[in-house]
Amino acid sequence: MRNARVTALVAALAVGSTMALAENAPAQAPKKPATQAAPRPPVAIVPANPPVVAPPPAQSGEPGTFNDKQRALVAKVSSYLSSVQTLVGDFVQVGPDGRRTEGQFFIQKPGKVRFEYNPPSPVEVIADGKSVVVRDRNLDTQQLWPLSQTPLRFLLSDSIDLMRDTNLVSVSADDTYITVVIEESHTLVGTSRLMMMVGAKDFQLRQWTVTDPQGFDTTVAVYNLNTTKKPDPDLFTIVYPDRPDPR
Repeated sequence: MRNARVTALVAALAVGSTMALAENAPAQAPKKPATQAAPRPPVAIVPANPPVVAPPPAQSGEPGTFNDKQRALVAKVSSYLSSVQTLVGDFVQVGPDGRRTEGQFFIQKPGKVRFEYNPPSPVEVIADGKSVVVRDRNLDTQQLWPLSQTPLRFLLSDSIDLMRDTNLVSVSADDTYITVVIEESHTLVGTSRLMMMVGAKDFQLRQWTVTDPQGFDTTVAVYNLNTTKKPDPDLFTIVYPDRPDPR
């Protein structure tokens, strides 16, 4: 159970304080420390940054039960996700304990991403197309997971049809956002949900929330997006234990 929560949090970029909580969690269902503030829904960041929106409750559903309007919305979201091959921007992350962290991210499809957390966090999250690594610069440690076992793969796929390639369980829209919810189950990590929200008018990615098998939410909002800047390929280098650092 501990590994399930850690994997889901990593996939959601829930590192730093929440990673420490996950690493030290007992085998039973995790409990919140008595000295820690109770989780609260994300509300707003300082005015200089975009708001992190409390995501709507996910509605259960079965693939194939969507109406024509929902299918059209999913097709547009899929088209947008497939069209973006490089993406650079800033992010704000809200963990299960309500704590906020910020940083920069770099995406190069297929399969490559780097999230750099602003100081004092020493954490980097890197995917090289095959694996996802959480690296702690202060401790000089890293933890590896297969990219295929994390929801990040949906954001990093070269081309994706959400209706065909995922277990899509919910589609909703209002004047501001289109929200799609994907659910998946793995034998080792349990069932998790990925909720993606894109702009209702421009279909640009705004934020996503991962709910881990224990029901803990981590939300990441992105802004200052640039689809023309080409990230340095070295940003996505993972040094595997059995290989020397190529740099």
